[in-house]
Amino acid sequence: MAAAPAKKKEAKKGPSSVSKKDAYKVDGNKVERTKPMCPKCGPGIFMAVHKDRVSCGKCGYTEFGKKE
Repeated sequence: MAAAPAKKKEAKKGPSSVSKKDAYKVDGNKVERTKPMCPKCGPGIFMAVHKDRVSCGKCGYTEFGKKE
């Protein structure tokens, strides 16, 4: 007899700690990007800012020693 297939655990969906509103700063009629862009992926792909590095979540590009 075949065993029943194992059920996958479903990830809990909740509010994300990462938000696109943190990537921009609005000052009057000007919009500024606050996070660095990935040089490999191009415009529109922001890099994550960590304590000792910045890294791209899409391609994995990492720069060490940057604090922006």
